[in-house]
Amino acid sequence: MYQKILLPVDLNEEASWERALPTALALCRTFDASLYLVTVLPDYRMPLVGSYFPADFSEKAHQAISDAQQEFVKQHVPSDVSAKCVIAEGSPWEAIIDVAKKLEIDLVVMASHNKRKFADYLLGPNAEHVVHHSKMSVMVVR
Repeated sequence: MYQKILLPVDLNEEASWERALPTALALCRTFDASLYLVTVLPDYRMPLVGSYFPADFSEKAHQAISDAQQEFVKQHVPSDVSAKCVIAEGSPWEAIIDVAKKLEIDLVVMASHNKRKFADYLLGPNAEHVVHHSKMSVMVVR
């Protein structure tokens, strides 16, 4: 049923994956699917934003995130699950949907963890946007 499962991971926020990762791993094992971990960075190349950072900042940020993703996989993804890492830039929910489309993801598994206001408490702004704007199946883990 599922061949490619996408798990958005904020490496600085354990709540972004601590409940969703076990669910994604169970689904990967059940369907012999591949797990794609996506981390979204702000777009440092935008002219207004980029002028505040050194010229090579974006490349260094990508390398640091890539290294951190590989370490995350070593620590949290068992060897019986095929895991691939992806780095995207921009708005988190838009980047998640773009990556899912490009990789032809079958299912997005994501946590609902942001509790900034009451509406966010129910779902979370990024999860809500992905659910509403995505063409593929989305499982929100609470």
